[in-house]
Amino acid sequence: MSKSSKKSNITTDDKLKFYNDMLLIRRFEEKAGQLYGRGLIAGFCHLYIGQEAVVVGMQDAIEDGDQVITGYRDHGHMLACGMDPDGVMAELTGREGGYSRGKGGSMHMFSREKEFYGGHGIVGAQVPIGTGLAFSNKYKDNAKVCLAYFGDGAANQGQVYEAFNMASLWKLPVIYVIENNMYAMGTSVERHASEVELFKRGISFEIEGIEVDGMDVLKVREAGLKAVEHARSGKGPFILEMKTYRYRGHSMSDPAKYRKREEVDDIRSHHDPIEGLKKQLLEAGEATEEQLKELDKEIKAIVAKSVDFAQESPEPDPKELWTDVLIEAEGL
Repeated sequence: MSKSSKKSNITTDDKLKFYNDMLLIRRFEEKAGQLYGRGLIAGFCHLYIGQEAVVVGMQDAIEDGDQVITGYRDHGHMLACGMDPDGVMAELTGREGGYSRGKGGSMHMFSREKEFYGGHGIVGAQVPIGTGLAFSNKYKDNAKVCLAYFGDGAANQGQVYEAFNMASLWKLPVIYVIENNMYAMGTSVERHASEVELFKRGISFEIEGIEVDGMDVLKVREAGLKAVEHARSGKGPFILEMKTYRYRGHSMSDPAKYRKREEVDDIRSHHDPIEGLKKQLLEAGEATEEQLKELDKEIKAIVAKSVDFAQESPEPDPKELWTDVLIEAEGL
């Protein structure tokens, strides 16, 4: 079975869609941060602000039916996959209307409909699971590929390399997207990695890899198309190291004192993925300031609606604690 490849040319409508999708993630995450500060979101909450170009560019490089799996900085991936902001926000606030009926929270949402398989809290755990999804694709000969996202911190986990070995050995259709935001939890790549060019991590397994400017959605999409074509054509796995940056701390409880404010401000001023695409649109005459302001207004309304939906949705019934278990055993 085969699928037709996407064309590499980019239209104005494509750029506007990328801008819309990145801005939706940004505004959603900003609102999630506010709700966390008000105590309406409990537990861990890892925001995706600054990294929007990675998931938006990659999502446009795949086809309907392809799979996505990631770690705990996952709200952006959900929205890029087309999951309803109402359901995502309701899950964040622990409400019945959430994607996991209020029981999964920030790190554990799933959508079979959108081929989104989590959201995983254990560092690197999603990599072998994503490799398993790719094994299923290979076994079924269904021409699907799986995007398995993980960060620079997870790139040091042993299970990642076990997955690399199997994926290469069996030529599995999986793309490993390393979102290198430079600091793992709070330690710079230079301090935690002996090889800082993470796209080279697959060399000993004969997995091709490239480094990508993860702050440029068009460059992400271009690299994504190459990797998807490689994996879908039966050549096996591919590694994309996305050089990106998170503006907030590792999680909402992280004051991020391990980096200088000047560094963050420099990235915001000169490499912001949304502002960069906005500048392109305006300079090329493909959009006006008024048009983009109206789009921002519409997105803010969508996010506000998701908050209203979440607050109006009831909390889960206590009986839900006993649902969705794998095995109910008696007499043990």
